[in-house]
Formats: sequence, structure tokens, C-alpha cells
Amino acid sequence: MIFDKLKKFDIVFDSPEVDCPPVFSSGDVVSGRVVLDLSGESRVESLKLHAEGFAKVHWTESRSAGSSTAYTQNYSDEVEYLNRREVLLQADNGEVTVLPAGRHEFPFSFQLPEETLVTSFEGKHGSIRYWVKVKLHRPWATVRKIKKEFTVIEPIDINTPALLAPQAGTKDKLARAWYRNFGQVSITAKIDRKGYTPGEVIPVFAEFDNCTSRSVVPKAYITQTQTFIARGSMKQKRAVVGTLSGDIVGARCRETWHGRAIKIPPVGPSILQCRIIKVEYMLKVCVDVPGTTKLCLELPLVIGTIPLHPFGSRTSSVSSQYSCNLEWLRMAIPEQPEPPPEYSSVVTEEEAEQRNNAAVPASQHAEDLSGILERPLMAFVQEFRFRPPPVYCEVDPNPQPLNMRPRCMTC
Repeated sequence: MIFDKLKKFDIVFDSPEVDCPPVFSSGDVVSGRVVLDLSGESRVESLKLHAEGFAKVHWTESRSAGSSTAYTQNYSDEVEYLNRREVLLQADNGEVTVLPAGRHEFPFSFQLPEETLVTSFEGKHGSIRYWVKVKLHRPWATVRKIKKEFTVIEPIDINTPALLAPQAGTKDKLARAWYRNFGQVSITAKIDRKGYTPGEVIPVFAEFDNCTSRSVVPKAYITQTQTFIARGSMKQKRAVVGTLSGDIVGARCRETWHGRAIKIPPVGPSILQCRIIKVEYMLKVCVDVPGTTKLCLELPLVIGTIPLHPFGSRTSSVSSQYSCNLEWLRMAIPEQPEPPPEYSSVVTEEEAEQRNNAAVPASQHAEDLSGILERPLMAFVQEFRFRPPPVYCEVDPNPQPLNMRPRCMTC
């Protein structure tokens, strides 16, 4: 029987790297070959290929219709993104094809749709998958099937104005337990842009104003929210993928983060274009107040696949371009700038004296200009000299009033 003669039945995708599976995006060409290894002469009716891509969601919920009646409600939906068929082997007159013993390879190739696809994803209540399925039909034998998945990653370029825009916000809360008020807590936070890629570091600039009678602990989280939608209902799964803890802020004290670093772990990109599955990220800056619920400020994030260009937008910070140097990011902004150098350290006395001696008298200039019409007209460029720096003073000439509150970082 042919079943005993089929030693190997496999699908091999063409890849630029031997040990690395290929990754595709919309508009790419998927190519490969179907491998048949036969131990003897075999008869084959057809060899057909079917490429598919679906987003599917499914979950169940228990419902109660009374004190003694309960039932299970099913929720499911799907969206098709790819459907391609190809015949690799089949005789025109419908007869059987005889294949000799040995290895046989049947190449295939098809193009993914030009419209935007959705990145491959695996979740608790749904998935986005792309695969190639091949069926081998033989006379008087069961149909042999083989299925192999491939990965699609839709590119998200963070070098766009929308994803390079800074994100900031302010939020406050009156901390209270039962009928007692402890005071107000406020958070002001800012990040330099909305779009990041896995492995980057987000410098968080924040100010925590604790006007309560208790100590609070500031923290920051990177959260991932998976949303599954079916039949008008929604199921969500949240997870914390990155954390940052700050120092304790005492009662009636203020704490400032000058670019505290929180690193993005190797997570999948954001999925925002699928109708039934969404993957979103958020940076939450929170304050834990003992005895009451925490105060959280949420700043949206988009995890992309194309990193920031070395010379990107002016809104991008140096900390994002050199995110690997964590120690540099943790350094605080100095309270006072360094004074400029003295004039004597820039221009020495010998150089100043030489320049004064090299000055040409006015009478000599008059003699040189007397024959200007007798030689070719040339441009005379006045030597440009830097003016000395202003006098530096440690005392601010325009001090800020003591009763004025510092400006908000988002203003």
C-alpha cells in the first residue's frame, strides 16, 4: 500500500536564514516546497495546497435563570484574512500519477493580500493564525494531511507624528477612610512619546505631591490588555509586564522623578486593527495610599516594530535613542547649571597681546586702498571674533517668589 511507502511528508518554507523561520507581512510572497519521500513506486491522484488566515475568539459564561436553573452561554466569532488554493500535482484527464521511489519536491508560491493584515497572536480566549495545509489524495487510501503555520507581523512605525507626540497628564484624589479625610494626593506625569519598541527604556518624569498625613509609595507599571469581542460582548485579560518602584514619600512632602527608567520587556506589538481582538498597552503611574484605594494616572502606549530613527523627530529624547545605557537615564537633572568658563581660560594674555600688535594702522589701510582700482576687485571679509561670555553669578537676579507654587510639568 502507498501508506507504507510514504516515508516523509513535510512542508518547508523558503527562508533567508536556515535555522530561523521566515516572518511575513502584507504584500509579501510566501514560497516553499512540499516534500514527499517514497520508499517505492506510488500512485497519486492529487496534491493540493490551501493557505488560510483567521482571527478567532471563543469563551463560555455560566448563566443563572433561577434558583435551580443554570446554563452555559457560548460566545464565538471569526474574521478571515487569507484564503488561497493551489494544485501542486494532478493529471489533466483525471488519471492517476505514478511517482517513482525517492525524494520529490513540489514548489509553491502565493502572495499575501495587499491590504493590511493582522499580526499573529495567541491568547487565552482567541488567536490570530496563518497556516498552509496540504492534502495528498491516493486511490483506495485515506487522505493524508499536513499543516504548518507561519508568522505574520504587520509593521508599526513609531516614527510618525502621532506616536512621537509626548504624553502627559495630571490626576488628584482626596484620600479618605470611612468618615475621615487624610488629605489630597496628586500625580503629574509625562513621557517623551507614545510609541516604543520592545527592549527600549521609557524615562518617566513625574511629580508626586502628598498632602496627606500618611506616607505613600509611588510606582509605575506597564500593562497589557487583551480584549476579545463576540456578539456584542467583551472579555478582557490584563497583565503587568513591567514594574518600577519609587521611594516612600513622607506626609506633606513632595517627590520628583527626573526620568526614572522602566524597561519594556520582549512583548508582542500592539494590535489595533482587528475587529474582534485587540492588544493594547498602558503606562500606569500610581500612588499606594494606606487604608484607601490607590490613585492611578494612565498614559497610553503603542508598541511598534520599527524602532526610532537615530535622527528622528525633535520631540524624541536622547534617552530613547540611547535606551541601552540605563545608568545614564537614572541620573537626575542638576538643580543648578554649571557656570560658563572664564574669558581668560578661553583667550590667553599672550594671544590677546599678539592680536593687538597685529592690528593694522588706519594710515596703512588708506595707502592700500589708494591702488584698489589698479588690481582685480576682491572681496574683503571682516574677521569674526567671538564676544566674551556674560558675567556669571550664582545668585538669580530674578528670583521666584516663595509663595508661588512651581509650574506643572505638563504646562
